[in-house]
Amino acid sequence: MTLEQVKESYSTLILAERVKLAQKKKTIFQVGTIRLVVVLACIAICYALWSNTSVVLTTIGLSFIIFLLLLKYHNKLFIQKRYSELLIENAENELKGINYDFSAFDGAAEKSDASHSYSLDLDIFGNHSIFQSINRTVTASGKDKLATTILFPSEKKKDIIARQEAIKELCSKPQLIAHFRAIGQMSETDNLDVKNFSTQFAEAKSFSQTFWRFMPYVMPCLAIIGIALYGLEIIQTLIFLIYWGILISIGAAPLKYLKSKIESLEKKLDSLQTYSELFQIIETESFNSELLKAIQQQTKKNETASSAISQLRSYSNNLYQSFTFPGILLLNPTMMWCIKYDIKIEKWISQHENDITEWFDAIAQFDSLISLAIFAYNHPDYTYPEVADTFMFEAKDLGHPMINREICVRNDVQIGTHPFFLVVTGANMAGKSTYLRTVGLNHTLACIGAPVYATSLKFYPFRLVTNLRTSDSLADNESYFFAELKRLKMIIDRLQSGEQLFIILDEILKGTNSEDKQKGSIALMKQLVSLSGNGIIATHDLILGNLEKEYPDAVKNYRFEADIKNEHLSFTYKIREGVAQNMNACFLMKKMGITGL
Repeated sequence: MTLEQVKESYSTLILAERVKLAQKKKTIFQVGTIRLVVVLACIAICYALWSNTSVVLTTIGLSFIIFLLLLKYHNKLFIQKRYSELLIENAENELKGINYDFSAFDGAAEKSDASHSYSLDLDIFGNHSIFQSINRTVTASGKDKLATTILFPSEKKKDIIARQEAIKELCSKPQLIAHFRAIGQMSETDNLDVKNFSTQFAEAKSFSQTFWRFMPYVMPCLAIIGIALYGLEIIQTLIFLIYWGILISIGAAPLKYLKSKIESLEKKLDSLQTYSELFQIIETESFNSELLKAIQQQTKKNETASSAISQLRSYSNNLYQSFTFPGILLLNPTMMWCIKYDIKIEKWISQHENDITEWFDAIAQFDSLISLAIFAYNHPDYTYPEVADTFMFEAKDLGHPMINREICVRNDVQIGTHPFFLVVTGANMAGKSTYLRTVGLNHTLACIGAPVYATSLKFYPFRLVTNLRTSDSLADNESYFFAELKRLKMIIDRLQSGEQLFIILDEILKGTNSEDKQKGSIALMKQLVSLSGNGIIATHDLILGNLEKEYPDAVKNYRFEADIKNEHLSFTYKIREGVAQNMNACFLMKKMGITGL
């Protein structure tokens, strides 16, 4: 599939759903009109035949039933209308995303962590971040899972390949993807944390171990006795009303203890329905990849998650009804409705306590994979990398995934031995930092099983660690230089502990003077090589180019040049072998009138 075909698929979906949406709006208007006619007709008949009590009552009864049926159908049409609106909105947002407008998606800026190995340096989170370009999750747990997957990707070849196969399969099911997302957006799933919900419910007063557990059996007997006595005219109306008032008081007694439970349930009923439908999508789909089959199996242990969650929603809804007037006046006095369904929910939680974690872990995994599948679908020119058995990072035409494809300059990367470092020199603005981030982002995408922006890539999933954007900290009374030293020490310590790292550093030891910087940079490079490190170092210090002579099997020089011709500065952004020849700092200062050079 080409990019134009991807765009066409979204445009076709939008057109088809707009036709359906127009029809739904028309039908909604017609049903609304019929409901009004039914009400007016009922009023007119009752007014005209008011003296005929049986006809009036029959008319009111039939009108009420018809009105309720039409209301139910009306609500169903509104759900279908909202579903079509979401399909259209999502497709329109995807078309914007293909053109690098990700404003409709959550970049999860709150998850950015300067202490993480590469999160801040590679702009993983926030506006116009790689996470924002990928994230299409519809559940809070799915968003967390996607973030965790990117921050802590797998280092095992089999896991990465399994994820690739799952993403490929989901990518081939665009209708499933669109359906899952639209269903997930029908209600606020963020409001439901089932683990906390279960804990909150369990911590509230329990009635299953008290005398109240017998009341759902006792109250119907008491109600039947009272109604029978009144029906047989053994007791008078006043006595019956007093008797029924006592039953109402007994039925209402537990409500104050159930209030906190009801409050935790009231806003979650729609979320429970949504989760039930999401689980059902996973359970009923046919999958071929082993990872998707495993996720599906997680939702079917003992009992399907969809039916169990649906049952919980039904219990919760019934418990909620015990707080309404029909519940207080009829259901609680006759059946102890509130206790009956509180105990059912308690038993549900006890029965599924262990299942809940597995179910919601499964839906979180599936939700995060859906996001990656959309990313793959929207980038048909990307390629799935090959996972190597030994260290290497060899790429052809590697590009930065966040730079517009029309202007992105793509470069090769060749790291085929261990230990090995590329030393990249070059002028300001020539492309060194972009090159480092290009490698880092594509390495991250490769490790999470996603396709990468390259013609080909063969890599080994070493742990990535970067130092591209160190900052000082006033809060910790910490200088820029000391903060950088802490970062570099962390890298050294991890290498010494035996970790296999892929290291990307940009202009190391920026916070000290030139002589110290050169000496320190050379010493650091030698130590990294001696500790079997691997990666890329970008620097302005051309003297680091001498390391290739000292370590011909472990260091290779590359450069980004600035071309100055006829007082005009230009860049190709193409990487070349060797040490940089042209620097542009003095030229730029002169052009800006900053110096008299």
